[in-house]
Amino acid sequence: MNKNFFFYDLETSGLRPREDRIMQFAGQRTDMDLNPIGEPVNILVKMTDDALPNPGAIMVTKITPQKTLSEGVSEPEFCKMAVEEIFTPGTIAVGYNTVRFDDEFMRATLWRNFYDAYEWEWKDGRSRWDMLDVVRMTRALRPEGINWPVTEDGRATNRLELLTKMNGLSHEHAHDALSDVFATIAVAKLIHEKQPGLFRFLLKLRDKNEVKKYVNLANPQPFVYVSGRYAAEFEKATVAFPIAPSRNGNVLVYDLRYNVELLLEKDGSCRSLSSPASASSAGVPLRDRHPSGLFPVIKELCYNKCPAVAPVSVLGEGDGWKKIGLSAEVVEENLKSLLNHPEFIEKARTEHEARPEFPPAVEPEQALYDGFLNDRDRIKVAAVRNADAKRLADFHPDFSDERLPELLLHYKGRNFPMSLSETEALKWEEYRRARIARLTPKFLDELNGIYEQDDYIAEELKLYFESIVATDY
Repeated sequence: MNKNFFFYDLETSGLRPREDRIMQFAGQRTDMDLNPIGEPVNILVKMTDDALPNPGAIMVTKITPQKTLSEGVSEPEFCKMAVEEIFTPGTIAVGYNTVRFDDEFMRATLWRNFYDAYEWEWKDGRSRWDMLDVVRMTRALRPEGINWPVTEDGRATNRLELLTKMNGLSHEHAHDALSDVFATIAVAKLIHEKQPGLFRFLLKLRDKNEVKKYVNLANPQPFVYVSGRYAAEFEKATVAFPIAPSRNGNVLVYDLRYNVELLLEKDGSCRSLSSPASASSAGVPLRDRHPSGLFPVIKELCYNKCPAVAPVSVLGEGDGWKKIGLSAEVVEENLKSLLNHPEFIEKARTEHEARPEFPPAVEPEQALYDGFLNDRDRIKVAAVRNADAKRLADFHPDFSDERLPELLLHYKGRNFPMSLSETEALKWEEYRRARIARLTPKFLDELNGIYEQDDYIAEELKLYFESIVATDY
C-alpha cells in the first residue's frame, strides 16, 4: 500500500473538542518526500443552532458563523468527505499539534455524526503523526542548520508563525487553516533536509510498538523524552523512566531531572494529599508535583500519540547532555533514589488511577470516551449516517448503547429537522434552548470584551446570537 502524508489543520469555534465545533478544515496531500499530490482542500463547516462560538476564537480566525452558513457544508457532508475522500487507506494524517487538538475535534465530530471515531486514524494502513513534537525534539537534540525563535523576553518558543519567519518560509496568513498547512509542510521539509535521520526515526514512532522499544515496563530503562509538559528552559526535554502501568495500556513515567527525596516528608514518608502547606508541592497530586510547582514530575506517556522519545545514547558523551541541562551522573543518582522508594511509585500509581480520565459528560455528544460500540450497534450506526431525511423520519433503531437514542435525536435536530416527529421536535428544542442557555453567560461576557478590538466581528456574533436564542437574556 502506498503511503502518503495528508497535512491538515482546523480552525474551530473554541478550544474544547467535546463542546466546540470545526469551522474550517484545510489540507494538502503529499508524497513521502513532501511533494504535493493533487489540489489542496479548503472547506468551511456550517455552525449549527445548538452551538455558540467563543468570541476570542473568532477574533483570531475571523471566520464568523454567518460565513460558514453561507459558504460551508453540513457536518454530515464534511464527515463523509473526510472518511471517503481525505483520510484514505495508507494516509498519514499530520499537522502541527494535531494529535492533541485537531485529532480530538475530528473524533468528536465523527462521533456525533454517527461515524466511527477511530478508524480514520488506524484502519487499512492509516496512521497519524505530529510535527510539533518533531520540531521540539529537533530543537532539543539536533538544532544545527535551523534558526530557532525566542520570545521578546528570551524564552524559547516553537510557535509556527515565528518558526517560519525565522527561517524565511512562506506563511502569509497565520491562523488561516490552509496557510498553516502550507507552513507546516515547509517546516517538515526544512527538518527533512537538515536532520533527515531524526525525521525518519521519529516518523517510525507512529507505531506504538516502535515506542515500546524504548519505553516499557518489561525492561525499564531511562530514555530521552520531549513533551510540551516540560520546561522550555531545557527545550521541553528530559530523561525519564517508566514506573507503572496506566489506563488503556499506557505508562506513567518519572522525570529523572529531579531527585525523589525533594518530594518526601522529612521523616522519609511520602507526602500525603492533606499535608500542611509546608512546601510548593503540599496538597498537590504526585503526578503534578515539581520542586518549582510548575511542571509535572510524573506524567502519562500514551503509546498511540506518537511521543517523541529516544534512547539515552542520542545524547552522546557531553554536548547532548548540555543541551538539555542534564548529566549522566545526575540521572544515575536520581534513578537510584527513585528505585529506593517503591512506596512513592505505588502512591503515584494509585493517585493516577483514582483521577477521572475525563469530566462527566452532560450530553451524549461528550460521551465519546465512555465506551466502544458493540457490533450490533455498529450496523445501526452505519444505517443512520447513510439515511436521508425521509428515511430517518421512520427509522427508530433499538440501540443497546444508552448514549445513542438521544444522540440520534440531536443528530436529526441539527441536520434533518424535517425528519423529527412533533414529540421529537419538542424534545430537541428543549435540549437546544437549555444548551444555549448554559453557554450564554460565558459567550456574552467574552463578546463584551471584544467590541473595542473589532466591532464588526462583535456585531456579527451579536446578530448570530440573537438569531438562535429562544428568549431574551
